[in-house]
Amino acid sequence: MNDKETLIQADKGQQAIAIHLITKDGLEEFLKGRTVPQRAALEAQRFAGEAGSHAILPEGDGWSVVTGVAKADALSTWCLAKLPQALPAGTYRLASAEPGAALLGWVSAQYRFERYLSEPKAEGPRTLLTGQPKAIDGVLAEAAATALVRDLVNTPAEDMGPVDLEAHAEAIAKPHGAVVRVTRGDALQTEFPMIHAVGRAAARSHAPRLIEIEWGDPAHPRVAVVGKGVCFDSGGLDIKPSSGMLLMKKDMGGAAHALALAQLVMDANLPVRLHVLVPAVENAIAGNAFRPGDVLRSRAGISVEIGNTDAEGRLVLGDALTRAGEDKPELMIDFATLTGAARVALGPDLPALFARLDDTAQALIDAGTAVDDPCWRLPLYDGYREFLKSDIADINNAGTGGFAGATTAALFLDRFVPEGIDWAHFDTFAWRPSAKPGRPKGGDALGLRAAWHMLHKRYSA
Repeated sequence: MNDKETLIQADKGQQAIAIHLITKDGLEEFLKGRTVPQRAALEAQRFAGEAGSHAILPEGDGWSVVTGVAKADALSTWCLAKLPQALPAGTYRLASAEPGAALLGWVSAQYRFERYLSEPKAEGPRTLLTGQPKAIDGVLAEAAATALVRDLVNTPAEDMGPVDLEAHAEAIAKPHGAVVRVTRGDALQTEFPMIHAVGRAAARSHAPRLIEIEWGDPAHPRVAVVGKGVCFDSGGLDIKPSSGMLLMKKDMGGAAHALALAQLVMDANLPVRLHVLVPAVENAIAGNAFRPGDVLRSRAGISVEIGNTDAEGRLVLGDALTRAGEDKPELMIDFATLTGAARVALGPDLPALFARLDDTAQALIDAGTAVDDPCWRLPLYDGYREFLKSDIADINNAGTGGFAGATTAALFLDRFVPEGIDWAHFDTFAWRPSAKPGRPKGGDALGLRAAWHMLHKRYSA
């Protein structure tokens, strides 16, 4: 992506190409003030004012842009996001409005993942001016966090293993003076046995670990953020088919969200005591892989029968959530690419949200709706806990019956969160299967900004 600081700038009266915002109902009135050549140009381009469409308008010795929007007086995050991909490099200004929420979409639309291209496409920035300069830093911070998620998820597993997640955690923590602790090897096996069991079959270069970041004044409210860091998921001995394995580089998407949220919290100096936990593993296949039917110990002392080695994310999260709960946080949020069932229920765009407290769930939903990062609440229904029963252990990791897979996974996690803690769980996809304006195909942040704006509202007052 171009230097983000060049993509939006304060409007100081500099020369810029005008962008006219038109609603479909307002097109006729707009045309009344246009010259004959201008009307002819719009007709030739078949511009009808549809939201998301645009046309080039001759204007004096130059040109301007006309674009359709649903509501000219209430711009959404993504309503202008097609333009940076369609227009040439240059500086632009809305003719009769402030971009507001659309600033983020303008920046995010210019994201490119070009790490592996021999000849990256050379493109100059499309700069949008705003008369609200105080909004710029916040927009750029959210765009940077979104880009971080995309970069981490898009990177293949060979270059985004547990050691690489650790390096990114260090890079995020260092500028803020945060402390990073990493548990690996024999200590991991003793202290976090489920994390170790899931990751022990990986190559030494991808050895499992628990990564923790601590930041902030201990006197401030303690907030824990946990992210599933399965850097690649073969399914283990319950091996996935090739089609199911193809996108499994994205199975650390929860960790990407957690690190990006930590970056937002620390950049904004939010008055919280932040504790980030990323159980980083590769679920590989080898002679020492954990097996279906095994019973694993957990940090919490709960015994877990393995019904399926491909239900590994909840195992590593179980140990991490237990550790997070030991410090009694006021709020705990986790992100995980946990279940296909959530995608069957809600599709790729909507993270499934589970929460113990109605007020917390509603705050997250409201925050997501306000910033065009929606999520949808699913139930932590006690009646389905019976699906996790085991004949020989305290709990089974896979569940039985084939029903309510997202809920039973969330109920498994709930067992490892101490009672009385305000806990929310995002079962997110972290991937966009097809491009949308401002949101290219590939890794993406889904639920990140909902969580961030909820935290900001809750703790910045």
